[in-house]
Amino acid sequence: MLASRASSMSAGQTLLRKASLPASAHRLSSRNSSRGISTAVHFYQNKHLEAYASKPATRLTLRQLVYFGKYMNEERLIKSANYVRTELPVRIAHRLRDMQALPYVVVTQEGVAKVYELYWNAFDKFRRYPEITTLEENDAFCEFVRGLLNEHKSVIPNLSLGLSLSSPYLLPDRLDTFMRRMLVSRISRRVLAEHHIALTTFVKGQDRSLEAQENVGIISTGLKVQDSIEKCTRYLRKRPRNVEEDVISGPLSDADWSEVVVDGHKDTRFAYIREHLEYIIFELLKNSFRATRAKHPTASVLPPIRVTVVASDNDVYLRISDQGGGLVSPEIKSPSDLFSFSHVRNATRLADARLGALRTLSSSQHGMTATVSEQIGKWQPDSDGDVPADGVNLHPRIGIGLPMSNIYATYFGGSLELVSLDGYGTDVYVRLPKLGKNLEGIEL
Repeated sequence: MLASRASSMSAGQTLLRKASLPASAHRLSSRNSSRGISTAVHFYQNKHLEAYASKPATRLTLRQLVYFGKYMNEERLIKSANYVRTELPVRIAHRLRDMQALPYVVVTQEGVAKVYELYWNAFDKFRRYPEITTLEENDAFCEFVRGLLNEHKSVIPNLSLGLSLSSPYLLPDRLDTFMRRMLVSRISRRVLAEHHIALTTFVKGQDRSLEAQENVGIISTGLKVQDSIEKCTRYLRKRPRNVEEDVISGPLSDADWSEVVVDGHKDTRFAYIREHLEYIIFELLKNSFRATRAKHPTASVLPPIRVTVVASDNDVYLRISDQGGGLVSPEIKSPSDLFSFSHVRNATRLADARLGALRTLSSSQHGMTATVSEQIGKWQPDSDGDVPADGVNLHPRIGIGLPMSNIYATYFGGSLELVSLDGYGTDVYVRLPKLGKNLEGIEL
């Protein structure tokens, strides 16, 4: 529809559109000027974008990723490289089209134009990348992909900033649907890219650790849930006790952080992406630790947090229960509003402190990848996997942990549900498919 509308514009309208595009779009246009493409045509009518956006994404299941990568050789590795090379521009093209469908006031918003430019450049580079035929060419391709992954570290804070500022101009459902599609697609691209890089590293013999032997690419085939819970607990309990006093009014208890009690099917193992599971656990426990300390500011011993693990034939369940007072507040009317990026549902989205933190993060060279590893600093664990207190460098409070945890949980068909026991505490229920048969949750 946008393409047909743009094609019917008069020359004067086209020039007006071009003149009113944001500075980032003009910079992008100047890079393309050697190819004779105007900004307006680039934005709405580019034939290459049309061609890729008309293709469906080839979605995969976790089981397919494991099966294909389990018996890796040179031929299969080259095939994997070319799948990534041809699939990622299709997925990026669909998201470029989504951004083009936004109201103009949103497209020009701080953060959104930057993301559009990053996506366009990545799309243009991928579509021009030649076929890969040798291991040497695959090595070069992996370096190329790593570079793009690093360039896109600013996408999450820029998107969150831009959509928060755009909240007054978009209905809540439209804003949240757009943001979810963008973040799910981002996860899907990183999964494919990082999985291929990990397979390449293993084939080349650069990682022969026991963990690598038990993994297929980035997928842990025998991931023990209790180990992940205990690891995240160790990280979080190493933080200074007063770490939350800057964001919660009044002095807090100097008691040790809550103990985490694990019960249920503690020997549960299943095939899953460790990075996704541990991010979910880390963020949920972080919220529980914070809420429990805030609810009991004078306690000498804080109430424990209980994590129950249950494995059924088809799914793995986690229930995280705390005594942190619940979730509903003057800003939040329903627990599910915590997943929303709209200020109508979650008034904290337009809080000055949050917007300032997003601006700082979006301009930082470190950016944000929504992983545990980027939050624990450059520490060297001892033989017990311990971590120094100054090694845990949590993200600033920008309200991204719960929405990203929800997206990670639902990516392969799982779920995350918040139940607030107002005045007492919160139960969080996570369900993750155990058999790996669900396709990626990409929305086109």
